Amino acid sequence: MSRPKYRDTQTTERREGIRSVVLFGNGAVATTLCILLTYDSDYDVVGFTVDRPYMTADRLLDLPVMPFDRVVSVYPPDRHAMMVAVGFTQMNRLRAERCRMAKEMGYELVSYVSSKATTWPGLVIGQNCRLADNCVVQPFAEIGDDVFLGNGVIIGHHTVIQDHCFVASGVVIAGGVTLEPYCFLGIGATIRNGVTIARECVIGAGSVILENTQEKGVYMTESAKTLNISSDQLMLR
Repeated sequence: MSRPKYRDTQTTERREGIRSVVLFGNGAVATTLCILLTYDSDYDVVGFTVDRPYMTADRLLDLPVMPFDRVVSVYPPDRHAMMVAVGFTQMNRLRAERCRMAKEMGYELVSYVSSKATTWPGLVIGQNCRLADNCVVQPFAEIGDDVFLGNGVIIGHHTVIQDHCFVASGVVIAGGVTLEPYCFLGIGATIRNGVTIARECVIGAGSVILENTQEKGVYMTESAKTLNISSDQLMLR
């Protein structure tokens, strides 16, 4: 099966051979992506970069960590690409802002699509995206820039996920859905077909959305209730 195509049309011929990648971030997302890119892509991670106030060490996973204000001099963008590997902090705005800054510095932003993800010919995805293991993206779906999909996410046919969204593991999005920018969908959320999730929404873990949401809305389901019995009183078969 063919790999997905990327929407970035500004990649120059000079950049087509760039395999060395610098990761922005030094937390769990960055270290995980370092392993994924190293063992499941054609890219070579050569180091990390982070805002100077957040530098906690000068090495991570035995690779150098550089202040972001020095990264151009150490890893010039004519020979290195970048991936901004942070989570949904500030409703994805931190990741979006560092993507903007990296592009202004001249970096190409790469995307990672797991070899264990299921995609179809014609899928178009943007820059700085992550499609994790066991994602299923059905035909005619479209994924914008800076979209992170966790393990086991299902994206239905003709669904559009716009820029700067974070979709956690196990989310199911049916066909014909529109997910507007800067949204966060928690683990195991379900979105019915044809629904529009308005920009900057938070959809909590396990929530079921059956109709359009309001901009900046927060949708949470109730937590499971504790029964007034102990587990050894249950007749499990």
